[in-house]
Amino acid sequence: MLQRRSTYEPLAESVRELIDASIRTEADATEVAEARALVERATALLRRNQIDGAYGIRYTPRGESMPWGNPVIGIRNPIAPPLFVERDETGRHWSDFTLGAAYEGPTGHVHGGVLALLLDHVLGEAASFDDTPSLTGTIEVRYLRRTPLGPVRIEAKMDRRETSKKFARGTISDAEGVTVEASGVFIIPRWAR
Repeated sequence: MLQRRSTYEPLAESVRELIDASIRTEADATEVAEARALVERATALLRRNQIDGAYGIRYTPRGESMPWGNPVIGIRNPIAPPLFVERDETGRHWSDFTLGAAYEGPTGHVHGGVLALLLDHVLGEAASFDDTPSLTGTIEVRYLRRTPLGPVRIEAKMDRRETSKKFARGTISDAEGVTVEASGVFIIPRWAR
């Protein structure tokens, strides 16, 4: 797993940098054409040996999951920030990370749909803290104020469980305080009950 991670994680980091550069560049048409040709050559090289369909979740020989294609935590996915979600023994989940130009909605601020995606994922992790899988049933997001691009913190925790439903709450904050609140209902699939 470490060898695979050391091979593919730097590739995703490089592509993240490429995404940021392509958004913010002021290069002229000749330079853009040259960069495009290099990107097309790199794409052709990577397509020589690839899987069909989605990456999915792979597992290590020890049974650890590798959701590396995930758009929030996937280390192989260049659109993922990615979040490295930590948790403590109480079930509190959190991550500190930075959102740059690729996540912009209103000028200088994070797109609300990106914030909802991040909250959905971390609320789901908090709801699954007891090792029972949970799928999003509903999520309610309340935007208190705009979230500026840059460093942010996400936190979530499961409130309670009622038979096949779990309830979780979370927030996203910047240096000034909470910008977004969310609550969600997560359903335990029939096969896991």
